[in-house]
Amino acid sequence: MSYQVIARKYRPQRFADVVGQEHVSQTLANAIAQSRIAHAYLFCGPRGTGKTTIARIFAKCLNCTGGPKVDFADDDPRCKEIAEGRSLDVLEIDGASNNGVEQVRELRETCKFAPATSKFKIYIIDEVHMLSTAAFNALLKTLEEPPEHVKFMFATTEPEKVLPTILSRCQRFDLRRIPASLIVKHLGVIAKQEKVKIDEAALHAIARGSDGGMRDAESTLDQLISFCGERIEENDVLSMFGLTARSQVLGLARAVLEGQVAEALRGLDELAKQGKDLARLLSDLLNHFRNLLIYVVSRGDLSLLEVSEAETAALKEQSALSTADALTRIMEVLSECESRLRDASSRKIVIEVALLKAIQARNAMSLDSVLNQLQQLRSERGGNPVASAAEPAPVAPARAQSSFGALREALSTETPKVPPSPAAPVATSTPEPKPAAPSAAPASACSGEGLEELWQNVVTGVARVSPFTKTYLLEAHPVAFEKNVLTIGFDPEFADHLGLVDNAKNHSIIQTKLHELGFPGAMVKFIKADAPPDRVRLVIAEAPADPAPARAEAPKAATEPRKEAPASRAFSKEDFKDDPLIKKALEMFKGQIVDVRA
Repeated sequence: MSYQVIARKYRPQRFADVVGQEHVSQTLANAIAQSRIAHAYLFCGPRGTGKTTIARIFAKCLNCTGGPKVDFADDDPRCKEIAEGRSLDVLEIDGASNNGVEQVRELRETCKFAPATSKFKIYIIDEVHMLSTAAFNALLKTLEEPPEHVKFMFATTEPEKVLPTILSRCQRFDLRRIPASLIVKHLGVIAKQEKVKIDEAALHAIARGSDGGMRDAESTLDQLISFCGERIEENDVLSMFGLTARSQVLGLARAVLEGQVAEALRGLDELAKQGKDLARLLSDLLNHFRNLLIYVVSRGDLSLLEVSEAETAALKEQSALSTADALTRIMEVLSECESRLRDASSRKIVIEVALLKAIQARNAMSLDSVLNQLQQLRSERGGNPVASAAEPAPVAPARAQSSFGALREALSTETPKVPPSPAAPVATSTPEPKPAAPSAAPASACSGEGLEELWQNVVTGVARVSPFTKTYLLEAHPVAFEKNVLTIGFDPEFADHLGLVDNAKNHSIIQTKLHELGFPGAMVKFIKADAPPDRVRLVIAEAPADPAPARAEAPKAATEPRKEAPASRAFSKEDFKDDPLIKKALEMFKGQIVDVRA
């Protein structure tokens, strides 16, 4: 007797033998028991999940001796004829090769005749979506109102290609991919009957490679028996089909979660040298992170997962290394890589980049989280006594005024005084201290207490006009005030702020504030310079309602009513659209300002 492959030898012969499709087999069995048998059925699903097999079993139930019934005898001659494909009343038609109108016309003519020996004449059309539109339309009338002795059973892997008019005339059953655990169990039974010893890990590898198709798994087992003989191990499965061992996938995932860049790249390089299918490796890695995410979210509920004992232990261990948000970001990176992998000329490089991005993404934070933390820090700092102490003290104007006077006096030794304009405030109430010697003037001007107090008042004044410019200046520090030029420095850490703050608008704002503080004609210069190690960073909780004390004595301020500080008004889009940082963000993301919240 000729050899019969495992997929045909162990093909289910009754509903009880069908694996993983209980929702279909139970429904059909109940329909037979209740005598509610329709005239047309459509079985959809991936390849190798049992569409044609279920159609044949259903035909046996309908045409068996004394039927229709579910529990037919194994030695029933009519059932044997159907199983062997020689029944005159059960016709299997290939939709791919019989897809024309002429074949449908022939079917319509033959279905009028009564069955030869059975109760029903059954037509099983496989891959029915291959029929042409004209053939479908020619079948419509017969399909809707066939003779009482005719039953139609269609099978297809692409139900979306079947005309809606055909779908509406059929009872549709969607077959699903068979779970890996059921495939492993079924293959173990077959291996035992074939007297073959196979490792549990090898069975899981076969199930993983079959992608939910029982026929693919049985064909793989058949091929492995020919390749390995009576003993099959996991390495045999992996070497034959280019799959990656589950332990290697788990090790690569652990390297990503722990941030071990070198270990992750080394593991990928070893797998590539072993000739593993990198696309399949990426799919397995993505599936593992998916299982890990579900494990974390469900707090260890294994009923939602199809994993082995070794994978369960790995999930329990790795769940402590990450969070749900981090796993989501990692999966987004790997999913994007999977879509790009199809068109990539070098798959290894693309996956290497994806692994590096995944390692970086595990510690990334969402923009909402950053904004919430900034808001929380702002709220905490607003009520902090340290922040309030850092504000200029309005109760001691004499101190600040005398310091400014000393600074102006020191600068006057190097640059001629400019006559004050009517708008420039002149401090006359408090006498200025004795000017220092010319040789000591630059030192007092560059690093004295007056320079720090001047800088404090400049930043406070700028905060009322431009809140975003203030945020830049909080990271800066005064370097010197010589020859009527205020030099402002940024630490190398904040050197990227130079391009954002060094513009004509900010120069004008700072020069205006210097003019109001008694330094008319002063210029501004931004440089990169290290801040003194003992310098305390400025903290501006709120812009003070009143400018420097000297301004209160200016002639113009005494004669004209003072306008309300801009800080008391609500922010609008116009306040932010000219800011360089906002402009850059809008250009980068091609966005627009929708709402402004202070």
